[in-house]
Amino acid sequence: MNQILVSEKLIVTPEIRRKKRIYKFNFFLCVFMACTLFSYCIYAEYDRNKSEQISQEILLSLQETDDTEVQEDNTTISVKDNVLVVQLKEEDDEGASENVVEVSNLLSHENETTSEIKESVSADGVSYYSEAVLKIPSLDIEYPVLSNTSDELLKVSLNRLWGPKPNEVGNYVIVGHNYKSGKMFGKLSLISKGDTFTLTDLSNRTITYEVYDKYIVDPTDVSCTSQLTDGRKEVTLITCKSYGKQRLIVKAREV
Repeated sequence: MNQILVSEKLIVTPEIRRKKRIYKFNFFLCVFMACTLFSYCIYAEYDRNKSEQISQEILLSLQETDDTEVQEDNTTISVKDNVLVVQLKEEDDEGASENVVEVSNLLSHENETTSEIKESVSADGVSYYSEAVLKIPSLDIEYPVLSNTSDELLKVSLNRLWGPKPNEVGNYVIVGHNYKSGKMFGKLSLISKGDTFTLTDLSNRTITYEVYDKYIVDPTDVSCTSQLTDGRKEVTLITCKSYGKQRLIVKAREV
């Protein structure tokens, strides 16, 4: 049986050339965007690791002070603002971030307080001021609590949002990033009622707190920062949840 082979000659028209140019442009654009995103992810991870290193340097300086009982100069700060605003950013391992927390709370002037803080200077010459160390053994969390809060400070460590001096009567409120890598408060959602953690102040006094409540609220709900503790010593931990759409609140009391 005879077979007839028919070959067709492809005629390259101007329209085909135009489509080829478009496909080639889109290909190189996709490659460029992929490389850019990959580079950003690498830089974001580098930046997080650098901030983590600074946090551990601060923690080490506080531990060295406790071990050697070095007498340092203490700075006194006063909190007198009637309105509190804090912003957190949740970042995933790919570096994506969103503006996720804005907490505003009107507090009476009866809650004005001063707090002893310690200055720690990082390797790049930046000064950071901390006033306590939070340790949650069950989650392998141990970070210094910086005495103030800002976008830049939240990248470095946990921040004090509001409250009395550490380990004093009242509600000591701590905020931190929720990193999917597990850093900062990235593991906080795993904590359960009945779990304990410690807060150590600059006088090397350590108090154990037990979690009695854990819940999620909307960003506008700031009732967790209330200082009405009925004479108890309490600690409130706050981080973002659901990519900033909600807040995770952990409440604990002295045991």
